[in-house]
Amino acid sequence: MVSTERMDLGLKDAAGCSCCSSSTASTPLDLTEGVQRIEIAVDGMTCSHCVASVTEELSALESVQEVGVELNPGGASTVTILSTKVLDVDRVRAAIDEAGYSLVDGDA
Repeated sequence: MVSTERMDLGLKDAAGCSCCSSSTASTPLDLTEGVQRIEIAVDGMTCSHCVASVTEELSALESVQEVGVELNPGGASTVTILSTKVLDVDRVRAAIDEAGYSLVDGDA
């Protein structure tokens, strides 16, 4: 005899990629005196692995204190960088490229 009952496993349809089921991610930032806040838009991020890759590359830049990401699968994600110095646009773009993503035209 075959049972036709379904058991909910709590799985959700992943938006974007198959490496996780997170559809949103946001990291709070601690803005202290003497720290600059820079916001950029990044294309192509779909999951928490994407967030981790971009965060890792940007965090490696000199003077970067924190990186926060508001993930928007299927659109441009907002990336906020807290830095003690003005960041060079080419270095930011190179870090985003190294992570495998791109700045939205008009940013940085």
